[in-house]
Amino acid sequence: MLLGLASFSFGMITAVASQIPNCDPRQVPHEVDGHIYANDDHTILATLRGAESRILVKSDEISPIMQQAIVSIEDKRFYEHHGVDVRGIARAVWADVAHKSVVQGGSTITQQLVKNSCVTTARTISRKLKEAALAWQLEQHWTKLRILTGYLNTIYFGNGAYGVQRAAQTYFNTTAARLTLAQAALLAGIPADPSRYDPVTNPKAARDRRLEVLQAMFAQGEITLPDMQRAAREPLPHAANVHLPGIEGPAPFFVNYAKQQLIEKYGTRKVFGGGLNVQTTIDLRLQKLARHAIQSVLREPNGPSAALVAVRPRTGEILAMYGGDNFRQSQFNLAVQGERQPGSSFKPFVLATALKQGISPSTTFASKPVSIFIGDKYWPVHNYENDYIGSGDLTTATAVSDNSIFAQLTQLVGPANVAKTAHQLGITRHLNPYFAIGLGADDVSPLEMARAFSTFANDGRRVDGSVFGNRPRAIARISNATGKLVDDNRPVNHAALTRDEDALLTSILEGVVRSGTGKAAALPDRVVAGKTGTTENYGDAWFVGYTPQLATAVWVGYPNRLRPMLTEYHGEPVAGGTFPAEIWHAFTQQALAGTSAESFPGYSYGYTTSKRVVWRDGRLRLDNGNCRNTALVTYFAGHGPSRTADCKRNEVEIPRVVGMTLARAKLRLAGQPLNANVVYKPAQPKQRLDLVLDQFPRRGRASSYDTITLVLAKPLHGVVPHLIGLSLPQARARLRSRGLVPGIARFADGRGGHVLAQMPVPGVAAAPGMQIKLVVGHG
Repeated sequence: MLLGLASFSFGMITAVASQIPNCDPRQVPHEVDGHIYANDDHTILATLRGAESRILVKSDEISPIMQQAIVSIEDKRFYEHHGVDVRGIARAVWADVAHKSVVQGGSTITQQLVKNSCVTTARTISRKLKEAALAWQLEQHWTKLRILTGYLNTIYFGNGAYGVQRAAQTYFNTTAARLTLAQAALLAGIPADPSRYDPVTNPKAARDRRLEVLQAMFAQGEITLPDMQRAAREPLPHAANVHLPGIEGPAPFFVNYAKQQLIEKYGTRKVFGGGLNVQTTIDLRLQKLARHAIQSVLREPNGPSAALVAVRPRTGEILAMYGGDNFRQSQFNLAVQGERQPGSSFKPFVLATALKQGISPSTTFASKPVSIFIGDKYWPVHNYENDYIGSGDLTTATAVSDNSIFAQLTQLVGPANVAKTAHQLGITRHLNPYFAIGLGADDVSPLEMARAFSTFANDGRRVDGSVFGNRPRAIARISNATGKLVDDNRPVNHAALTRDEDALLTSILEGVVRSGTGKAAALPDRVVAGKTGTTENYGDAWFVGYTPQLATAVWVGYPNRLRPMLTEYHGEPVAGGTFPAEIWHAFTQQALAGTSAESFPGYSYGYTTSKRVVWRDGRLRLDNGNCRNTALVTYFAGHGPSRTADCKRNEVEIPRVVGMTLARAKLRLAGQPLNANVVYKPAQPKQRLDLVLDQFPRRGRASSYDTITLVLAKPLHGVVPHLIGLSLPQARARLRSRGLVPGIARFADGRGGHVLAQMPVPGVAAAPGMQIKLVVGHG
């Protein structure tokens, strides 16, 4: 079989080779640098480097340890095969035949060099066969060292570094000839998946991958155990030092965000060196204003940091993105990757859900400490500083950010519906549909919040891009090296709220800025709507607001850990209405300077009616006069539940008592209070007689003192007698008198001739001829 497989593979490769032209990997595919531009389409933010950024080096300019590392992890039989590893190819072909779309590995270093230089990247069997044939041809003309050098000069090492020389410079500020064992092992592990093994964004995965390379080198005898252990302890390169020259432009965090979208859409090879010219949406004037606004408010060098994202509502364009204080020190983008609880700035999503269900803002709730039953426990809710307004409608509750009222509103509209509304508005990450969602317990990013509030500013219509799907528009259009349009990422509208719902919501959020917790964000002669957010213990502070022309989210906190900001605001705690609102005000006032003030649209609603409702079996129902825990809700005409609940007078839950003893079951029922009626069914042999086997009704609700029927077992042939302590003759006589058969299970230490234990135990149902096994003492 092996001989046949080898012969078939060789013949197939030879046949394919005869049909394709010769390939010279020295001719690296011509690559053209692309560029990322600001929204003016001429200011370059970054260069998408291609071959011009690759520095070709000779074999003797690459350290031997680097050559050993790449061979050990990529192709350990490199020096043994002739360009094609028949076993690997056979495995890959079999996987392709068996799984169709799943293409397995099996490529040698020679094949990978050929793939990078001479064939397409199409994931097909044909491509693999052509690749194998060309690799076999190449091995007839090139030495192994030349092939390995060509491979190391072409592969991508992540972070824009192509070829081993550029990688050595990018990660370690050294040359390929001077790489150490630890450095070589790290670099050798990256090409398999540059994003996954990036030591900047995924240090744990990069460290694990480096260890995998070291272990492979040790297993193949390239290094000693002490060498491996020493190299594994070496620190990874510091994130601030990993960069190509000149990568920092005026908006580095935004550029990285745009690059990620490009890579996901077009792939690494087309993005870097593919000649793409990308016009983004970033406005460098607003980007500069964002930095100045943050620096003018947060002046303490060791104080909290901030993130800011500004979006144009009508087009969904990201106009400014401030993701951190120093891109060189940390490339972690607080505006996109920063996931923090939004606190009360999430409450507008609850309010929007209520308006979608036709609930009028005039609906009133009691403002007081409440405990909401969430299935298996009670969730206590309180206001900050235990400050309660007695009672208030939804407009007032939003302005003063009343937790108690919004917790009750979340329960009324349903947490899952709040999550659905948030996703429709522009939140993209998973949200847990629990009651705490209404108070902002789920982590979100400033980018998501800015986008969702931009939907409020756009008459309730979320704007996506036509090319990149459900995300804000960071990229406007893409052209190739000749100027031909590749993709035009046009705005696409998706209705999340009706115009009236959105306009009413906006009018309520205007009150937050006009007279509520967000007064510091107010702008002279301009309408502003927004919401503050402050998490428990003051660990995160937000202000998210909008005008008709601009929606902006501001987050303030400590980026590396959740640290309470109890004194940072002039000796007082940092809340959403302090630093975040002040930053928002400073930025938006300058951003809109010179533009005409616009007004928010009005709304029109008909009459309202009040209905007393209750949650019943997962649905909102009208109260039939017997329900508990009801709420009086004011609905707009044509809204609200139409079906009536089936609540009972003095209603109680029916507890499940199956499996309890009769005494305990009666006690549990009496506590509701409910009565018990016992009925019997024939017992099975060995069945206990004191346990409840079933109940009717089994679940649901009943009126107080209703009767619950309990089912117990009743023996038809008596019960197993108690025999422990009797002499063996006495036990046998008692069993025989009841038609039971005695048997000796075993003898054990104990009182001689007396029963020490029995099986089954006393008191269970007996059956004619049932054998009772005895443990008898022989002491």
